[in-house]
Amino acid sequence: MFDKVLIANRGEIALRVLRACRELGIRTVAVHSTADRDLKHVRLADESVCIGGPNSIDSYLNVPALISAAEVTDAIAIHPGYGFLSENADFAERVEQSGFTFIGPRADTIRAMGDKVSAIHCMRKAGIPCVPGSDGPLGSHAETNLRIAREIGYPVIIKAAGGGGGRGMRAVHTEASLLTAISLTRTEAASAFGNDMVYMEKYLENPRHIEIQVLADEHGNAIHLGERDCSMQRRHQKVMEEAPAPGISAKTRKKIGALCSKACRDIGYRGVGTFEFLYENDEFYFIEMNTRLQVEHCVTEMVTGIDLVKQQLLVAAGEKLSLRQDDIHITGHAIECRLNAEDPENFMPSPGTIKRFHVPGGPGIRIDSHLYSGYVVPPYYDSMVGKLIAHGEDRASALARMRTALNEIVIDGIKTNVPLHQSLIDDSNFAAGGTSIHYLERKLGLA
Repeated sequence: MFDKVLIANRGEIALRVLRACRELGIRTVAVHSTADRDLKHVRLADESVCIGGPNSIDSYLNVPALISAAEVTDAIAIHPGYGFLSENADFAERVEQSGFTFIGPRADTIRAMGDKVSAIHCMRKAGIPCVPGSDGPLGSHAETNLRIAREIGYPVIIKAAGGGGGRGMRAVHTEASLLTAISLTRTEAASAFGNDMVYMEKYLENPRHIEIQVLADEHGNAIHLGERDCSMQRRHQKVMEEAPAPGISAKTRKKIGALCSKACRDIGYRGVGTFEFLYENDEFYFIEMNTRLQVEHCVTEMVTGIDLVKQQLLVAAGEKLSLRQDDIHITGHAIECRLNAEDPENFMPSPGTIKRFHVPGGPGIRIDSHLYSGYVVPPYYDSMVGKLIAHGEDRASALARMRTALNEIVIDGIKTNVPLHQSLIDDSNFAAGGTSIHYLERKLGLA
């Protein structure tokens, strides 16, 4: 096992990684920007290093600074968390070339899955169902692109091959707007991702977002840990997640999970990962693979009892999986609410000083957050300040516990999206289960 791990992230995920390291007896190095010197994990880590100014490009995205911090502290491995450089193949490669272990997949795997066209090609070979589409990047020939769209059938969606996080995609409902949409998406993709390659897929009208959690080692072993429903989204950003997904049978879970495990073995995957699907009319359609820990990993941990971050560390250290597929059992139901420092009416960020912070408790309640009274939420980073998770013996119990927890939580000094979560928990359609990825935007009048 590693003697010392550098945590190349901030906020709640950095604290989560630190806790897992502590349980395994691993010393920790916290890196931080000048704006983050008072973060909880920075105070708790064995060592800390300031790596630059408040802007991410000067600190958490500053590869030379991160590598230097690992060198001066004699760290053995680097955990990227999620976001920032967690899915950056060049960073993973640089980490390994510098003599450290990257706690995640190999660089070539990240690179292959980061290119959506390449990922779809790999998944098709592995037998994973994919959305009908162009089966490769779109060229510049207008008539060919129009023909592809006609064969797929409108509506279609144009996606950036290097996209992610809901960016670089545009739905097209008529032939008249197709070529303009392709051109605009190319321009946006080049600017945002440094890659103007785009492809086309069938646009599913009312799908759900279902994802499969996987875990694999470098010795050819791979398992899945069930599915999550992440359909409650705004602007392609997840707001609330749950596990297991309502309406997915054990037989269906076993079938799609086995395919994902096989795909991991086929591509030589190492670490934790997530296969993301659109799900409509009882059919799964692969959209992308996230080669990192997910924000919503907590609900999977709650229903399986497995610490995914500890498993990440063990696998990265070269150990064989101690778990087999038959060891995985889904127990009860878990729901997660992402807590954001934002105005619940207009979703504008709400940085500021936390005057009071009271966490809810009781059976089945978990909160992952770096907040504390007196902490100053800076304006430079993602607005998420924590995650509230409720677990119950069934979905109704989890909903009831979440309702109570949302009524108990106190975060004074900033605005948060707690009122939005309260309205969703009381929403009869959400309570029934199975709402689509468009439901929240329609509810908010944004669609």
